[in-house]
Amino acid sequence: MSTQNFSNHSRMHAPFHYVSAPLVIIGLIGSIVNLVNCQPENYYSASLLVLVFFLLLVIGSMVRTYALKAQDRAIRAEENLRHFILTGKPFDSRLNIRQIIALRFASDEELPALAKKAAEEKLRSKEIKQQIKDWREDNYRI
Repeated sequence: MSTQNFSNHSRMHAPFHYVSAPLVIIGLIGSIVNLVNCQPENYYSASLLVLVFFLLLVIGSMVRTYALKAQDRAIRAEENLRHFILTGKPFDSRLNIRQIIALRFASDEELPALAKKAAEEKLRSKEIKQQIKDWREDNYRI
């Protein structure tokens, strides 16, 4: 596996991104087409199919969002502790969660200065990642 860097750090989870989500979207589209083209005596069952696929889409999105929020909280706590160990101070309160998540890729040597710059200049996460010279891999977040 190649070394992680800015150009290859985003990850896709194949079972979710390439199998489950597309199948649910295809199922929703197919069930809507079925509802539009069905006979009047089949409206109820066709409507239920649309409802089922819509609920699968909502539930899948919620599950994914909840998992990412839990990972974000863990990253915030880990990075705040790392910053505290390195500087003796917690992160600047002006840093938002997206900035902190981006800062996790910065090496220990770069983190304090880059965190200060990110807070003062209100850098976006992409800008923070682009400024990292010594990339610290994170292969756990999906």
